[in-house]
Amino acid sequence: MKILVPVKRVIDYNVKARVKSDGSGVDLANVKMSINPFDEIAVEEAIRLKEKGQASEIVVVSIGVKQAQDVLRTALAMGADRAILVIAADDVHQDIEPLAVAKILKKVIEDEAPGLVIAGKQAIDNDMNATGQMLSALLGWSQATFASTLDIDNDNDIARVTREIDGGLQTIDVKLPSIVTVDLRMNEPRFASLPNIMKAKRKPMEEKTAADLGVDVTPRLSIITTAEPPAREAGIIVNSVSELVEKLKNEAEVI
Repeated sequence: MKILVPVKRVIDYNVKARVKSDGSGVDLANVKMSINPFDEIAVEEAIRLKEKGQASEIVVVSIGVKQAQDVLRTALAMGADRAILVIAADDVHQDIEPLAVAKILKKVIEDEAPGLVIAGKQAIDNDMNATGQMLSALLGWSQATFASTLDIDNDNDIARVTREIDGGLQTIDVKLPSIVTVDLRMNEPRFASLPNIMKAKRKPMEEKTAADLGVDVTPRLSIITTAEPPAREAGIIVNSVSELVEKLKNEAEVI
């Protein structure tokens, strides 16, 4: 079974994001970028399935700017077999919206014919949490979101997924082919070794464009303004419970 894993290039989670001086968005100039953490977990899960003998090939796909090659090389160094880069923008500040991403992935999936798509539940830059669900709808495939465990039954073409819900955990069986979006509790991604990093440079990476796939990536959303959250105010010391209650009631207005 072939597994396809979409990965996104985002600001590294250790970097403090800064807003542009004109408020038009987040400043990405000279900022460290890396693979989206949820997508890294998806890559790791695909590799583990291959190591168990439940997958034959892992294809990673990234959609965006040409610089996204670096996150694809990271995924290849972890253990993916080959990569596809779909160039859909020239400006690193242009975010490809979930519907356009889902349409592009649909075209790639029709060409690649994977038996399973494992994706991160969301990207940490826009937190949309929509691409996996939209892709499932476009393909007419089953879906399991917020997955914390994944087991494949190749004999019956079923994926058993434990997913996180408001009330706790839910275990469901979905018919393959399927879209599975993973949560943080799925696994701990491995570090790529130096030999594997060198091998990744020789693994195949195919380049396409959104135009090649016939998908219009013109944004449907417009950013009006972007602002950093207000600085947190300093705390105060109260001398009694009654004073605390009074301030919570009259100043904070939370009770």
